[in-house]
Amino acid sequence: MNIPHRFARFGVPAALASVLLLGAPTAALAGPASSGASASSVSVVSSAPSVTAGSLAAKGVGRICESALPAQAHDTLDLIEKGGPFPYPKDGTVFSNREGVLPKQSGGYYHEYTVITPGSPDRGARRIVTGKADHEDYYTGDHYRSFARVDFTC
Repeated sequence: MNIPHRFARFGVPAALASVLLLGAPTAALAGPASSGASASSVSVVSSAPSVTAGSLAAKGVGRICESALPAQAHDTLDLIEKGGPFPYPKDGTVFSNREGVLPKQSGGYYHEYTVITPGSPDRGARRIVTGKADHEDYYTGDHYRSFARVDFTC
């Protein structure tokens, strides 16, 4: 079982986290979403990067309201919060940010999760990439060429 790194940052031992994950209910992320939304129909709130003291890379990072994400991205966020089970073996693995689009961080800071693409014969191009900070989630619909930070306040 892949224990999400979100538990590690709060100091929860893996054994305790697995017990909690198996029996404890978790709150689902709220927000309406259209189940038919595709990567191309998702509206990004701001495609211009907001750069503050190195907080975001200079290219390709915008912002997207949680409510504007495709339904499958909500499913992925729910699975991340619950600790799985994840549909693909690569879910939860370290995302190395080789493209340099996300803010530069130390190795192991980011993890990636598949956002299922209906009709795709493979994992598709959509992902949620999480950082170690609470609710530091990024959505990409174009396989890492651009990212939008998920804004949970709108």
